Amino acid sequence: MATVIEWILVITGQILVAIGVACDIIAAILMLRFQNFYLRLHALTIGSIGGAFVPMIGAALIAAGSEFLGHYRWFMVGASIVVAMVEYVLVGAGTHAIARAAYRSKAVEVYPKVVDHLEEDRVLQA
Repeated sequence: MATVIEWILVITGQILVAIGVACDIIAAILMLRFQNFYLRLHALTIGSIGGAFVPMIGAALIAAGSEFLGHYRWFMVGASIVVAMVEYVLVGAGTHAIARAAYRSKAVEVYPKVVDHLEEDRVLQA
């Protein structure tokens, strides 16, 4: 018989998975609606963090509350948390690397541009 704490863990995990689904849908809509590369990169980050990190934590909570998995549920909890933390760290670094490479290669135009400190630094170095 499941305890109240296990039910709370499962329901909280399901809510987090539902939040992840909503973040993925929002990110997909924003990918279509945003106008340039850099704004779309923000939408991709929403999809990566909200659509993958949050549901992985939810999956860990669901596994922790699922008594029928036996001892294997703790392996699933550990794996989900490790994957979520690795993704949380690497998404920011990956997004930054993509944006920096696109800017430095001049593959995409920066618009609308109010102030561009990187361009000012490049002019001063030359």
